[in-house]
Amino acid sequence: MAWLYLIIAAIFELGWPLGFKLSDIHPERFWLHMCISVVCMLLSGVFLYLAQKTIPISTAYIVWTGIGAIGTLVMGIVFFGDSASFLRLFFAFLILVGAVGLEVITK
Repeated sequence: MAWLYLIIAAIFELGWPLGFKLSDIHPERFWLHMCISVVCMLLSGVFLYLAQKTIPISTAYIVWTGIGAIGTLVMGIVFFGDSASFLRLFFAFLILVGAVGLEVITK
């Protein structure tokens, strides 16, 4: 169950940079998007708290931030036209390898 909590936390982790970006793109809905960001931050933190009760905090935090970073990168590329250069994707892949590697050596 802790890994499910961690995945949910990471999904909410994607919500707050998305809210920030949308508040910039749609200033007429600034407060709505900022409220979404704050709620996502809160829920992300709550689910990370629940996950780290079982998963070592170092592993939980790295996986949480890794999913958040890579998810935000993908979201930026798909929805906002961010660069998808080879080097950006390569270094994002290294983040993924590092997070998986930490979990493998933890067991």
